[in-house]
Amino acid sequence: METKPQGETRASGLLLAIILVGQFLAILNVNIVNVATPTIESDLHSSGAGLQMIVAGYTIVYAVLLITGARVGDLFGYRNAFLGGLALFTLTTLGAGLAPSTGWLVAFRLLQGSGAALMMPQVLTLIQRNYQGAARGRAIGLWSLTVSGGIVIGQALGGILLGMGAGWRIVFLVLVPIGALLLAAGLKVLPADRGGGKTGLDPWGLVSLSAAVLLLVVPMVLGRELGWPLWGWISMGLSVVTFVAFVRIERWVTASGGRPLVNAQVLRAPGMRPGLAVLLFGPATWGAFLFTSALHLQGELHLTPLASGMMLVPCALAFGFVGLGWPKLPARLQRPLVPFGYVVAAPAYLGLGLAAGGGVPYAVMSALVGAGLGVQVAVTNMATEQVDGRYAADASGALLTVMQLGQVIGVSTVGTLFITLSQGHGTVSAALMSAIAMAGLAVLAGLSSIFLVRRRVPDAAQDLGVS
Repeated sequence: METKPQGETRASGLLLAIILVGQFLAILNVNIVNVATPTIESDLHSSGAGLQMIVAGYTIVYAVLLITGARVGDLFGYRNAFLGGLALFTLTTLGAGLAPSTGWLVAFRLLQGSGAALMMPQVLTLIQRNYQGAARGRAIGLWSLTVSGGIVIGQALGGILLGMGAGWRIVFLVLVPIGALLLAAGLKVLPADRGGGKTGLDPWGLVSLSAAVLLLVVPMVLGRELGWPLWGWISMGLSVVTFVAFVRIERWVTASGGRPLVNAQVLRAPGMRPGLAVLLFGPATWGAFLFTSALHLQGELHLTPLASGMMLVPCALAFGFVGLGWPKLPARLQRPLVPFGYVVAAPAYLGLGLAAGGGVPYAVMSALVGAGLGVQVAVTNMATEQVDGRYAADASGALLTVMQLGQVIGVSTVGTLFITLSQGHGTVSAALMSAIAMAGLAVLAGLSSIFLVRRRVPDAAQDLGVS
């Protein structure tokens, strides 16, 4: 890993604040619009398909272009890519807030997703390249907390803003001045760099991977609302074929002496492959939990969007406590903490199903879920600690794409199970079966993490700044 020449300076703290707030805005936009859909439908006379694209279009484009965004940063500089993505995101957020029709709003949401996909991979890359030792562990902890906290806060903030009676446009417009301030600060603070790439975008790899992700994500995001049509299953099958084609293309590019979209050295780095497996199953449980809990709390329990968001605050706080606290543990305990976290999360999910009536028991179980999943911060650190700094962008793109796919898979599978069971039976009974499914995903994450922590890194304690 490359070190920062000046070490840990005052500017480095401001740098971290700028890139994490930018990331927070991008994550916030995944969920903040959900609670506004009824007023959007009434104001713009949107169709069901239009509303689906307003909500899902952002996620689809964001997931498809993440690795491309990482490569753009590698080629043209991480500072330039972050600021360019932030500028596009801010301008299109303004456009979304002023959109005169459903079509315009969908278009701006798609462009918002493009800006987020360009901005987000640079955050983890900038952390990897500018922070070392204990500072790096803290920065990644805050990065992971921002990713998870943005989703929870998005649900609550949307409820607060709509409760002010300002209409749906406020959920977009309130973010515009924040984005503008970040852009101005970023121009002064973000360190200049030339990126790390020496070759082009790998167009064949770009097209094949984008197609594979698109063929998988679109039916998973839209399939539940459309009743899982035949074309969706065909699309998901084709995504597997296209992904195999992508792997073959990348091998050909490597053999030809070119720079593949995802360098094989990244996947060969110790801990990267088991780390990716953990970061697929872990976020799948998280995405499923947030989706089903919102439906349950606002459904049969009749909580407002704000109240349901507040019910998840203990979960977010526990996640942050564990995520920020694990580097302070003795070195001998840091790695075993990871599978133990999923040992806590799996039964906690079952407890959520049994405490589906809400109240204090539900809040306690959600806190245990957050504490268990807080080890994902350690997973991210362990997965990337041996990645060569030249391939930081490749690692960032791969990690973010897998985490996003995990959330989409969790929402589409467990979410569909929840909705199906709740029809005619209520959400309390559906919550128990969904909790069992989430516990199963947590078990898979825990089993995958065993392969991660079994790896021996002689100087791991030194790398983490532990004496």
